[in-house]
Amino acid sequence: MNERIEKIKKELENIKIESLQQLEEFRVRITGKKGELTQLFENFKTVIPEKKKELGKELNLLKNAVINTINELREKFENQETDRNTIDLSLPSKQDDIGSRHPISIAKNEILDIFKRLGFTVANGPEIENDWHVFSALNFPPEHPARDMQDTFFIAKNANNEHNNILLRTHTSSVQVRVMENQKPPIRVVCPGRVFRNEAISARAHCIFHQVEGLYIDENVSFADMKQTLLYFSHEMFGKNTKIRLRPSFFPFTEPSAEMDVSCTICGGKGCNICKHTGWLEIMGCGMVDPNVLESCGINNKKYTGYAFGMGIERMAMLKWQVKDLRLYFENDIRFLKQFESVT
Repeated sequence: MNERIEKIKKELENIKIESLQQLEEFRVRITGKKGELTQLFENFKTVIPEKKKELGKELNLLKNAVINTINELREKFENQETDRNTIDLSLPSKQDDIGSRHPISIAKNEILDIFKRLGFTVANGPEIENDWHVFSALNFPPEHPARDMQDTFFIAKNANNEHNNILLRTHTSSVQVRVMENQKPPIRVVCPGRVFRNEAISARAHCIFHQVEGLYIDENVSFADMKQTLLYFSHEMFGKNTKIRLRPSFFPFTEPSAEMDVSCTICGGKGCNICKHTGWLEIMGCGMVDPNVLESCGINNKKYTGYAFGMGIERMAMLKWQVKDLRLYFENDIRFLKQFESVT
């Protein structure tokens, strides 16, 4: 009898069952009505009293080991069966999400690429600036409204010396000043970057936005040169059928100055809600660099002339993709950003 108990123990130790069907055959063979363990308990009745205590303990331990093994294997196979039933193995595997550039970056890169083809180089500068580079060198008079706290984020304001004021730049024209101070003409640069103005946030305005400004200084540069450059840019950005118009305007750092409009990209110039039924959309300001600005930056204004222009990247992106709420660019809503995955 002891030999039969040891035989079942070794079988449990080396058990190799690979399915519920094999497990059921094992259960019937060991614990069924005519199973080996059942037969051992039947034979236990004939054991002499002196050995019953020790042998009974061995049989009970063996019975518990058999039952535990069967239960563990049954649970394992049932879980495997459940997994197979709930997972469709014929489905394609899930692909990793592909990232995309932010629409502002896409628009900025496209703008820069166009001007690079015209020979412009990219110049960058600090976002925290002083009064000289943001205002004074650009011919802003002391009483100009842009110096007021309502428009500018001042970090340190010096009442005795405005030139020492430290602030967040309100335009990337400050980069143009730094280029003119450190580089001799001819100068042909575009200056992209983030700028800050103390404005209420709405669908059409934000306290943070992005600009690309351009500057070209050389001998005999004319207003006609500027117009042709901006016409080429508009055709490349919005299509060959795009028309432009220049309306007289005023900026402290350019004279003469103009606002540039393009024919509405939505209605083709026929008039719609986007262009307020005028057929035109304003995209940038531009003009000839004021001689005072050239002089302030150490450039001979008798020998050299130049033009400058500036546009908001958010504005360009809104026109290109018909996004009507500026705030979407800053909220990082994945549902919005995923729409630009296919845009290069």
